Amino acid sequence: MTFFLLALAAGLGAANLYYAQPLVALISDDIHLDETLASLVVTIGQVGYILGLLLLVPLGDIVENRRLIGFILICAAAGLALAAFAHTPALFLFAALTFGVGSVVAQVAVPFAAHLSRPEERGRKVGSVVSGLMTGILLARPVSSMLAYWFGWRAVFALAAVMALVLAVGLRFALPRRWPSGGGEGATGGGGSYGALVGSLWALLRDQKLLQRRAAYQAAMFGVFTLFWTAVPLLLTGPAFGFSQKGVAFFALAGAASVFISPVAGWIADRGYSRPATGGALALAIIGFLVTEVGLAQSSVVVLAIGAILLDVAATANLVLGQRAIFMLAPEIRSRLNALYIATFFFGGVLGSAVASPLYASGGWTFVTLAGIGIVALALVYYASEFTRRG
Repeated sequence: MTFFLLALAAGLGAANLYYAQPLVALISDDIHLDETLASLVVTIGQVGYILGLLLLVPLGDIVENRRLIGFILICAAAGLALAAFAHTPALFLFAALTFGVGSVVAQVAVPFAAHLSRPEERGRKVGSVVSGLMTGILLARPVSSMLAYWFGWRAVFALAAVMALVLAVGLRFALPRRWPSGGGEGATGGGGSYGALVGSLWALLRDQKLLQRRAAYQAAMFGVFTLFWTAVPLLLTGPAFGFSQKGVAFFALAGAASVFISPVAGWIADRGYSRPATGGALALAIIGFLVTEVGLAQSSVVVLAIGAILLDVAATANLVLGQRAIFMLAPEIRSRLNALYIATFFFGGVLGSAVASPLYASGGWTFVTLAGIGIVALALVYYASEFTRRG
């Protein structure tokens, strides 16, 4: 039950960042945000997420984890509730920054799961929580699209706020206490100051070569993941397929089929096959993009969906492989390692979403495919260096 609740927290927390993605036009029109700035509806939430990763997630190494998770969920609930009632761009964007910060609950839940797991099952347990995280990401778009279709976009954020608040209360009673190494009840769990904790992030990123490598792989994978999912609604609603908003929501459900891979990837990592599995995930992402080109050429939404599933499987598997690898490093810095890992590759995601529309406008889906393949190819070149020198 503990791991299920952590998976639920991870999923609902991650979903908060993606509810707005298919609703950009609806929200920007309602709050009178200029169309040239409409993408800020999504981008500001991502900026808040990065801030939360760097400023809140490291606290998992010195603060009792159950209390920290509750605080972050309340922060998310406040931001979501404010977004539901916002009628001006400034207020909505402030709300997005707030619930973006609160969305990092997933990145406290995953190290928590690693701490509660035995080493021989750590990959599988972390994978189960990451399954919840990826389920939240993949279902957020179709769920928000359908709710907005029936009840309006404000209902999406209002419901999300209620769920975050209920979960905060529920986890307060259901989760075990977990004090970081060296801590104890009434202590900070390590004796270091908050300033020293945050200040140690750069040194960790500089010195942990494995962290650098795994973050680089996932930055490429998450970049093409967000590139695809930001651009594909433009393709689906265009003349090639002519989908409505509801049709895009149903297509997005196809990506949810990839969540099964998280525990499988964890199981593979637990048996020592992370290196070949990483190469396989990178190659699978390229295959996914090639399959989408076939789907477009054949005007087949089924083939396009198969390509989406392959890409999502690749990104999810690589995420689990990377987290399992860094969680086998020093337990006392696990939260900071996870924060750096997620923050680094999330920059890749921000760049992927930023270039999606310009690429599609300039050269259609072919430009999106070429960019996606090119990014993963660079990651494969870096991956090949594992076999020529120590990484």
